[in-house]
Amino acid sequence: MKKQKIILLVSGLFLFVLIYFGGNTIPPKKKMAAMPSAMLSEKKTITTDEIIAKAKQHLTAEQTTQITELENSVVRGDVKSQQEKVYGQLANFWTKDMGRPDLGAYYTGQEGLLENSEKKLTFAAHLLLNGVLVSDSDPAMQNWLATNAKTFFDKALEINPSNDSTKIGIGACYMFGNISDNPMQGILPVREIAEKDPKNIFAQMILGMGGIKSGQYENAVKRFQAVLAVDPTNLEATLNLAETYDRLGDKTNAIKWYKNVLEKINVPDAKKEIEERIKALQQ
Repeated sequence: MKKQKIILLVSGLFLFVLIYFGGNTIPPKKKMAAMPSAMLSEKKTITTDEIIAKAKQHLTAEQTTQITELENSVVRGDVKSQQEKVYGQLANFWTKDMGRPDLGAYYTGQEGLLENSEKKLTFAAHLLLNGVLVSDSDPAMQNWLATNAKTFFDKALEINPSNDSTKIGIGACYMFGNISDNPMQGILPVREIAEKDPKNIFAQMILGMGGIKSGQYENAVKRFQAVLAVDPTNLEATLNLAETYDRLGDKTNAIKWYKNVLEKINVPDAKKEIEERIKALQQ
């Protein structure tokens, strides 16, 4: 079941994940075992310079000149306001002109760091975190996305220490971002927020996805049900609930919730994916 592909098709983020991960949006069906610490210490990383260099390979000569001038302006800029302006221009170039929301978010975050802007920092961080959550097929890219997302979340939390959404975002970076030898260390603050506020949809979703990641499907079901109790129209929770029942081997509930997904979407490719899975379960 290509869960991420369906969500991305419906949300308009499919190009985003194709850029990141080469189109591999099929989540693993087997329980994901904890990664040995020896393997975690050897996890691959990629630098921002490497990502930008690769992205530049697709630029025209005119675009290359344009981006070089902007980058040089950042280096030469000795006035903070000038650097902020250039970061905004770089964010706009990569997002709107080149269809690279990852790099756009990176530069928006850099602009937010200079401006001390919680709004820009959290916007950039959440966009990068979305990239972390949609696929785990490229650990190095996941690490880069999560590392930068956490940097922006951390600064935003300094500005506003009471923002639960920011705290959840940091926890999610640890849980899913391939940035820690103990990725589940991020679960505790998220769980505390969910216990304090059971109607916090973001916290319940992250805990539900954590349940899937660790193979604790019964707990994941409870989390997604908690989301739907607050927001019955939540497509991502509905689809995750259907897939979790599917993984549990509960065909009746899997079919029930896949049919519920069908009622929420009108994108032909996404509907086809769901209908094919329902037919397979009914055989």
